[in-house]
Amino acid sequence: MPQDTLVPPVSREKIMHALYEAAEIEHCLMCTYLYAAFSLRDGEGEGLTAEEAEAVARWRRAILGVAIDEMSHLVAVWNITAALGGAPHLGRANFPLDPGYLPAGLVVRLAPFNEAVIQHFIYLERPEGSDERDGAGFESPVDLTRAIPGLRLTPTGYDYRTVGEFYEEISGNLRQFVDQIGEAAVFCGDPALQLSQAEIHLVGARPVMHLESALAAIETIIIEGEGAPADRDNSHFQRFIAIREEFDALKAKNPDFSPAYPAAVNPVLRRPPQPEGRVWIEDMDAMATIDLANAAYALMLRLLAEVYALPSSDDDKLLYVGTAVGLMRALAPLAERAARLPAGTSNPHCHAGVSFTALRDTAALPPGASARRYYLERMEELAAAADQIEQADPRGQQAAKVLHNLAGRLRDAPAIPIGRG
Repeated sequence: MPQDTLVPPVSREKIMHALYEAAEIEHCLMCTYLYAAFSLRDGEGEGLTAEEAEAVARWRRAILGVAIDEMSHLVAVWNITAALGGAPHLGRANFPLDPGYLPAGLVVRLAPFNEAVIQHFIYLERPEGSDERDGAGFESPVDLTRAIPGLRLTPTGYDYRTVGEFYEEISGNLRQFVDQIGEAAVFCGDPALQLSQAEIHLVGARPVMHLESALAAIETIIIEGEGAPADRDNSHFQRFIAIREEFDALKAKNPDFSPAYPAAVNPVLRRPPQPEGRVWIEDMDAMATIDLANAAYALMLRLLAEVYALPSSDDDKLLYVGTAVGLMRALAPLAERAARLPAGTSNPHCHAGVSFTALRDTAALPPGASARRYYLERMEELAAAADQIEQADPRGQQAAKVLHNLAGRLRDAPAIPIGRG
């Protein structure tokens, strides 16, 4: 009997694989947007005129707003994944991504704000049919495909021109899978494990219960940014277009206008075996700052994974969500500080920058008292490390204050009831 008659064209495994890639895309975009925002100068005290300072502050808010939207999209993807019976995917490859890991048109690297980077962001968020070019230096390999003819069981990456097109294909697969086995069988996950707006105020934090809610979540992602209509006000595409126009006007008025620090392109803490395209951070102060920022980022991811292992009735779900959000507030001043420090003697032309290093694993821990102990111990380690960072720097002081408050919150939380680990 031909294989095509034995293996259905769409399976839960194939859709989950696509959702894992969608999570990585949203995760990577969030990090690249944050990196650019953290590199921006702050006020007249950092070399800007009053007019430029006002514009750059507006750009920072806009880019951070887009990054928050990407986090919202990530939660929506995680909720769809959980609705299918899976666990959220938080892993990703470290920056920069090798060509072909994602489709050729999605070049992902950490870089400070500049003309090429804002054009790259416009390209990433472009709607279908847009003729926007990619930023200089972000050109992708030509004729690079991920398609593997003949595979029916092993999932493989899709080829797509825009992220919106990718999400449309996921929507089509969900419809087809419902036609194959029925809606109740497709959406078999426990909805209490998902994130809702009772725990976090993000548009994407809406429980997915059936096909309609899954498709609505995907449609929101497309409309807000990737693949949004070109004339839609406040889409990511339009927000980046507005920044480009204002940047060009200010640059025409002042050719020396420099809105950002020259943070490293793809900073790394370990001396890379292949240094091309990476900046090795050697300055000890920068290393300590980036190390702490990366640790806060990794703990935030593990806490978010833990959230999806707990039902909405468990008080720890809300505790861990709040702690994860607090860690992002600690990460921001550390990342800004890194962009203002030297990279080191091997790269005197640029500053440092947070590398968003991904751990080998950020899976949830077995829920209960042992998990609580782990998170408290780790938070206390981060708070102690923050105390060692130059306290004359207000950004270091801000991060230390947040981390100590988070440690206190975990320490003072009600004890885990007997029988919960």
